[in-house]
Amino acid sequence: MKNNGGANDSDDTTDDDTTDIVSKSSTSAPGDVHQEPYLQPGQSWLATKLHEIIFEADTIAGKAFDVALLLAIVLSVSAVMLESVAEISKHWGPQLIAIEWFFTILFTFEYLLRLYCVRRPWRYAISFFGLVDLLSIVPTYLSVVTRGTQVLLVIRTLRLVRVFRIFKLHQYVNESRALLVALHATRKKIAVFILVVATLVMILGSAMYLIEGSQKDTRFTSIPKSVYWAVVTMTTVGYGDIAPQTALGQGLATVAMLLGYSIIIVPTGIFSVEIIMAHKQQVSTKACTNCSQEGHDYDAIHCKFCGAHL
Repeated sequence: MKNNGGANDSDDTTDDDTTDIVSKSSTSAPGDVHQEPYLQPGQSWLATKLHEIIFEADTIAGKAFDVALLLAIVLSVSAVMLESVAEISKHWGPQLIAIEWFFTILFTFEYLLRLYCVRRPWRYAISFFGLVDLLSIVPTYLSVVTRGTQVLLVIRTLRLVRVFRIFKLHQYVNESRALLVALHATRKKIAVFILVVATLVMILGSAMYLIEGSQKDTRFTSIPKSVYWAVVTMTTVGYGDIAPQTALGQGLATVAMLLGYSIIIVPTGIFSVEIIMAHKQQVSTKACTNCSQEGHDYDAIHCKFCGAHL
């Protein structure tokens, strides 16, 4: 007889049952004893072990690797930021450049390991994190040819998004998934809303140009500039660099301001409803070795994106 964690409650468990338990160890929930990962067909033990350490955070080694990686990211970004300060760069420029190259080589090696331990390297290479990992090392190599491109290394800060996965902040992971689901569900409604707002902005800008364009010393010298005023007014930013002078223009400006406050409510309500309706469920930090997708349930045996064994 087997319990939910896959442990044996009696002494009569067969060898076949034990083998089955080990092969399903990847479905264990937090707190269960970690066992060897499931080997995908055609995948070496080394690649499987590296994948477990690099892409997952359920093990001590995986968490230690990701924490060390986060520290390296913070230090490398700090070095790039300090190098942009003239006074610091004057005294510590060579040392900061050396630190920058050290981390770039380190991240390059890490990127190659990530490609090695997944079954489909190209799938990871074109994924969000794959592109971020690549773009975080390219600027340093480009700086050899084009001066100044190393400042783009601050893109490495995007890699800090992994902090939610590393420290098992599941509530934040779940909330981020709910936001993505809500964004995907409201994309058509938001697109229609933006189209309506753009139409209103064009109408208000054109009307204001018609009213104020003929005035002496007017700032509404063209329709594009008047549309800019309408955008600034309706978004309640109000720079004040352009203002109507006539009573009719000021009345139209009042209408634009009231419309701006009213319009803000619309996307907020749409998005809030979708967030409430978004399905929230606890997910693990396991990443599929076949497609590199995350967000699987703790009791999942197969990837819900490609069907491969986890």
